[in-house]
Amino acid sequence: MEVNIAKLSHPNGILKGTIDLEGSKSISNRVLLIQALCEEDFGISNLSISDDTTILQKSLQSLGSEINVGHAGTSFRFLTAYLSLLNGTYILTGSDRMKERPIGPLVNALRSLGMHIDYLENDGFPPLQIHSPTNDLKNEVDIDASVSSQFISALCLIAPTLPMGLKINLKGDLVSKSYLQMTLKLMEYFGVQHTWDQQTISINAQKYQPKDIRVEADWSAASYYFSLAALSKQSEIKLTGLNETSIQGDAAIVQISENFGLTSIFDGQGLLIKKDDSFSPPPMIEYDFLQCPDIAQTVSVMSAGLGTSGLFTGLQTLKNKETNRTEALGIELLKFGVFFNALPSKKFAKNSGNEYFLQEGKTKTDAEVSIMTYKDHRMAMAFAPLALLHPLSIEKPNVVTKSYPGFWKDLESLGFSIDTST
Repeated sequence: MEVNIAKLSHPNGILKGTIDLEGSKSISNRVLLIQALCEEDFGISNLSISDDTTILQKSLQSLGSEINVGHAGTSFRFLTAYLSLLNGTYILTGSDRMKERPIGPLVNALRSLGMHIDYLENDGFPPLQIHSPTNDLKNEVDIDASVSSQFISALCLIAPTLPMGLKINLKGDLVSKSYLQMTLKLMEYFGVQHTWDQQTISINAQKYQPKDIRVEADWSAASYYFSLAALSKQSEIKLTGLNETSIQGDAAIVQISENFGLTSIFDGQGLLIKKDDSFSPPPMIEYDFLQCPDIAQTVSVMSAGLGTSGLFTGLQTLKNKETNRTEALGIELLKFGVFFNALPSKKFAKNSGNEYFLQEGKTKTDAEVSIMTYKDHRMAMAFAPLALLHPLSIEKPNVVTKSYPGFWKDLESLGFSIDTST
């Protein structure tokens, strides 16, 4: 049932409990594509139950002539590469927002290899019509690395199945490097080797080796509990399924949260987050989110709740997500009296070329604030912890099913009241 608004509250700000985190969406989606490319089947346990992963799994299991992935950006990009290998003609489409998200760099790269892909509406954007590939595929490609690492991951995943393998030349500054490293480490798990020298990744023609895998818990989802702990009066939260030596870049939240008085203790089964009640938040934090952009909203809102100013960079990929996340952050934080704005590049970062965002202020309000989610799951989950400090409601709360369907239920297990009756 579609819920228009959820009112959040907590009786005392004291959090204690255990959360069984769902499998990582990022790992699940990569493993599903490897499974489709592998000549023999293998078992996958703890697969993400997110909308994105469910859509990709269903699309791979029952390929139709037209595939609609909705808002699932990773699914669209991975399927673009996968379908380009197959005989036949497929239409790949998505939501209105998906049609605004660029796909041109990946399409250009695949076309240069000998794949046949047409745009059905606007050049550089979905939907696509994908035809059978040529019989004479090339084995070297250039791709713009500054837009999305998912384009490169898609090429890497299909590379070992190409007749002569693939050499990928990365042009420009690579964004979200940790996600590309995740892709290559998973490929290694399934027996595919590579070399990465400077700006070139080389993958010879080889076969994926079947091997059962258990998907580790999702560090992006875990980040919200670090924010909850930081904003609580007292906190002792256990998160199960997380690996201390994770291949997920969002595990950086452990080090970031130390700035806010949180201690992380691994015990072999999961992670215990404890808060130092005597710790005072720092006046300022600086961080580059280039390798972990999916936790930028979490850290921004956590900082705002504690009154810690922020100087953030590495946010360039956020403009092409489910919404323009930097713009949405600025609008919603302003409701609490917190300012989040891009700094003039000509004055502040004229030499580095980086875009910096300055955040100032501490959330202040006695009136209930309603948070717009912009069809973006991370806007809902990043702002939810502020309910520990202020009267808060979340519009369109069901948006969390994109990556974390059990989020609201898990918050209730920590004592939150979530009223959806209005």
